[in-house]
Amino acid sequence: MTWWQFWTESIGQAFSLLITFDTYVWSTIGVSLKVSGLALIFSILIAFPFAALLAYKKFPGREFLRLMVYTGMGFPSVIVGLIVLLLLTQRGPFGEFQLLFTQEAMILAQSILILPLLTGVAMSAMEAVDPLIGEAASSLGAKPLRQVWVMTELAKRGLITATLSGFGRAISEVGAVMIVGGNIVLSQDISLTRTLTTAIIVETRQGKFETALALGLILFLLVLIVNLVVLRLGRMPSSA
Repeated sequence: MTWWQFWTESIGQAFSLLITFDTYVWSTIGVSLKVSGLALIFSILIAFPFAALLAYKKFPGREFLRLMVYTGMGFPSVIVGLIVLLLLTQRGPFGEFQLLFTQEAMILAQSILILPLLTGVAMSAMEAVDPLIGEAASSLGAKPLRQVWVMTELAKRGLITATLSGFGRAISEVGAVMIVGGNIVLSQDISLTRTLTTAIIVETRQGKFETALALGLILFLLVLIVNLVVLRLGRMPSSA
């Protein structure tokens, strides 16, 4: 088999797995989207307000927090997974909740992993907005929260970039989710804590390169579709 035939058959298999609604593939896709999507939402709720605080407010310890944010942007995912594992293990402070090897543990690990990335990118975008705009809003009688909202609205493109970066890192994550999730599949070939990335590793180790490549193509298509949707939303006019 030539390399061209190999790639052609793999692409065909990828679409076949999708259109035939293969249980294993679709359950794995579902786990990936659920875990990464919820992790992204939870992280945004914390990251964007925190980024605004670091960008627009001066207070003691601000520079140290900024340093920690930038350090966390490149933090190894396996270390995050190890920390969450130690927190959730039976001898850890949160062991009583029995969250280890569950989707909840994976969501927690991904949230911690992408939080600095979202905060750092959003903070840079907010700081790029001319501070005179906030002063102009203040002179027109805008309250502090309204001033922040106006400047944040002008940083929308940067926030979209942060969102896309966070989702991309979350859904492509391997180390942390494998450590705290356990890469579990039920006997009916239904994924419990297996994501597309960890499934690719398993299929590659078993020599099922066509299936691994098919899952990789599916992962690429998912990221592409999400990026297109978010970018489209970003181009929509803001409400008055």
